[in-house]
Amino acid sequence: MRTGVKVSVVSGALVVLLGGGGYGAYNLVHAVTSGTADQNSAEAVAKRLDTPLTAKDVRETGRKFLSTWGAGRLTAAAALTSQPAPAGVALQGVRDKAHVSKVTLEPGIATATRLPYHVKLTVRGKSLAYDTWLTVVRSEATGHPVVKWTPALVHPRMKDGDLLVTGDADAPPVALVDREGKALDAGAYPSLAPILAQLRERYGERAGGSGAVELMIKHPDDAPNTTLLTLEKGKPGRVPTTLSAGVQAAAEKAVAAYANASVVVERAGTGEILAVANHRDDQFNAAFQGTVAPGSTMKMITAAMLIDKGLTSANGPAPCPDTALSGGQTVHNLTGMRADPGATLARAFAISCNTSFVSFAPKLQPGDLGTEASEKFGLGHDNWKTGIASADGKVPVAEGDDKGVSLIGQGKVQLNPLNLASVVATIRDGAFHQPVLVPASFDKRPLATAAGLRPCTAAQLRQMMNLTATSGTGATAMSGLGPDIGAKTGSAEVDGQTQSNSWFAGYRGDFTAAAYAEQGGHGGDVAGPIVAAVLRATG
Repeated sequence: MRTGVKVSVVSGALVVLLGGGGYGAYNLVHAVTSGTADQNSAEAVAKRLDTPLTAKDVRETGRKFLSTWGAGRLTAAAALTSQPAPAGVALQGVRDKAHVSKVTLEPGIATATRLPYHVKLTVRGKSLAYDTWLTVVRSEATGHPVVKWTPALVHPRMKDGDLLVTGDADAPPVALVDREGKALDAGAYPSLAPILAQLRERYGERAGGSGAVELMIKHPDDAPNTTLLTLEKGKPGRVPTTLSAGVQAAAEKAVAAYANASVVVERAGTGEILAVANHRDDQFNAAFQGTVAPGSTMKMITAAMLIDKGLTSANGPAPCPDTALSGGQTVHNLTGMRADPGATLARAFAISCNTSFVSFAPKLQPGDLGTEASEKFGLGHDNWKTGIASADGKVPVAEGDDKGVSLIGQGKVQLNPLNLASVVATIRDGAFHQPVLVPASFDKRPLATAAGLRPCTAAQLRQMMNLTATSGTGATAMSGLGPDIGAKTGSAEVDGQTQSNSWFAGYRGDFTAAAYAEQGGHGGDVAGPIVAAVLRATG
């Protein structure tokens, strides 16, 4: 199957128009309509129209049409149909305009008014064989048996308005390769299917290669074309990606265990995406394009802001009361969490105390969180150029009830796994590197920039994430991944859902990952194992 086909010239024009309608410019013999006045009188025609077709009528009419067509007497063959004009154009075109040099037709056994037959077409030295059929009816004009014209006489998949085209595919085939040159395809990596399609469309012409020459059915209304015969194979072009086939395979396996789950893996020091996987029925790339509340994973950005503004530090105070107010809304902690009036920011972060963070809201301006997110982490500018479609998050000005809850990733804050993998990468490396799936050097596109973090801020955030991964809410998921690890869990409540969405972000050495599972509950229970699995695959 090929899409977007352009007709090229191969020994002349190569388009055959198949369908009904007026084709008055075609000269036809009148083999069917010839006869005496008496034979073609209205009374004689009416009498024939009322006479049922016999098996002999069907057999002889069908075989005569096939033998006449097969002998190359195309005008006479067309005259044996119910619509001689379009039939004549189509049959003549099959030979001359579609570059079909030989047509072999073998009739089968007639049944009722139908005669099946086998077709063999020879095009540029190659053969295409298939079965189709014809139906015999009585001509409305003469009452004589004729073959009912339909494009299916030429090929069973043809319908009115279709074109039979021999020509070049619109673009050469494209081979997509990982960072080591290994081919990537949707068969081996199912969640890459929509991503690979985007890459082929965007970079097909830049990838080089040459297009195939094909005999195909071109359907109207931009429907995908149907390839019937490949006459010359194309030479694939190559589009490089930053993906790692091994990590991608691990990501596919990790998300497959959960419904509506997504994950992204990034290299902190470069912004290169090593894997992106989605397990969804709709094939939406939620990992890159999702826009949902990130829950407590947002506390990574909030903690950075609190440190940058001098409101506290990793070892500074961040009391954890039972409840806190966000405007007129009362915020609670996870069930079973005990109040800790002496908690530090690192402790509040590790146990994911909501009230600790919400309590800082009165000391902040409505746009403070968004400023931190955009200036330090590069979020919310709509200027990331990853190589495919992506959303770079939204952290809008928060007032009223939203002011406090935005600090814990609720309200109008919207992120996705790509954004959070990048946030972790900025914390891990200190500098912001815009995530990329296709190397920027391939198409010379400009990448987004951001200030990144001060070394002291980044160091404190790594301290807090390591505490979370080793003795906090992320410890179970991150167990066994080594000492240089960090994590942040998240659970985001969504109206109308019985379970909260599960979020988890973390790093192992220079590799970062973030995962999301719709209605997965606590971040460490579902999204956590996904992140741990892909980080383990980075080896």
